Amino acid sequence: MSEKEKNDRLARERDEIAAHVARFRATQEKFRRERDEYFTTTLGNARLGA
Repeated sequence: MSEKEKNDRLARERDEIAAHVARFRATQEKFRRERDEYFTTTLGNARLGA
């Protein structure tokens, strides 16, 4: 394998990992928003005695 091929493969792997990390972060952010929304709704209902 030539040096260029090796560097190209490593660059593709880095891009793939970066994409995985970005998807993971987006998923975690979605979960955080959903938890915050659930908490706010539940706390509101508790305060109203619902």
